[in-house]
Amino acid sequence: FGGRHKVPLVIRLIVGRGWGQGPQHSQSLQSWFAHVPGLKVVMPVTPHDAKGLMLASIEDDDPVIFIEHRWLHQLHGPVPEGHYLTPIGPMRRLREGGDVTIAATSYMAVEAVRAAEVLARGGVRADVLAVTTLRPLDASGLLESVRRTGRLVVADTSWRPAGFGAELVAQVAEEAHGALRAAPRRLGTADTPVPTTAALARLSYPRVPELVRAAAEMVGADPASFQGFLEPPPEHLDVPDGAFTGPF
Repeated sequence: FGGRHKVPLVIRLIVGRGWGQGPQHSQSLQSWFAHVPGLKVVMPVTPHDAKGLMLASIEDDDPVIFIEHRWLHQLHGPVPEGHYLTPIGPMRRLREGGDVTIAATSYMAVEAVRAAEVLARGGVRADVLAVTTLRPLDASGLLESVRRTGRLVVADTSWRPAGFGAELVAQVAEEAHGALRAAPRRLGTADTPVPTTAALARLSYPRVPELVRAAAEMVGADPASFQGFLEPPPEHLDVPDGAFTGPF
């Protein structure tokens, strides 16, 4: 309708693996929503994002799909008490580096920061970007980063084929192809329905080791040299770390 009608609607959804839920509850379908022109898709990472982006979504005149990963609900961080808005669109830099760009959505941004800490101990500096808005996508921060680093690793909470990670790679291929020193890499869940059993789930989801391996190979480093810096995986498969207690 050319902007003449307003649809100020926010639909809040929760995604994320856990508790052997299988494909009924653990799928991340953000790429479906991001495919629709005019539909805004937001995926916060930090507590600051959660409030600022939610308020911006509520005040927006267009419909917004607001997707949260359940593993993010225990994160702590500074949140202003008063009213503030986090702009819908731009990516957020979580860590600065000059060797490789890691662009990640939702909880994978947390894994990317942890991977960057491991990489730094081995001398590789990663630039970590949180993609908090999938649509409308502001790729300017991504392009600026890749033009500096020449390398790109994309991590999404969903599948690789036809997934949102492919959109990020396409943006770079079209706008900053000449800056690339290596072929971009995409990380996502295995190309299969989300498994219920623990044995298969361990092979389905990328975590810090997979991010470290991809970035190390991209800069020509031996991934095995970073093994000593990796923390052991949690005993319980369906929690991000030993400190996680919920909320569900």
